[in-house]
Amino acid sequence: MEFVLIAYDGTDAQAQERRLKVREAHLALVGELKKEGKMLYGGAILDEADKMIGSVIIYDFPSRTELDSYLKEDPYVTGNVWQKIEVHTFRTAPLCKNIAKVKA
Repeated sequence: MEFVLIAYDGTDAQAQERRLKVREAHLALVGELKKEGKMLYGGAILDEADKMIGSVIIYDFPSRTELDSYLKEDPYVTGNVWQKIEVHTFRTAPLCKNIAKVKA
């Protein structure tokens, strides 16, 4: 089952520092999910100055429960980077499935 995560970083003065502190750990974990086929596509949300202020990720987990279990371990969650998280069920358009595989 596919899910889209839209997560926004905090807006306090330490938000960028928290993100950068755990970014490599987050990317390593997401890289493992990519190899397992559980992370399909993702990236950072940028503000007008190209500063990272959040993330959008398309996941493929067997259930919402399993996604939630994973999210409890994501460094952006444990590191208090993401302050607002939305998760919605998602369906990749058939045309885009091939595009996502090529970019991977």
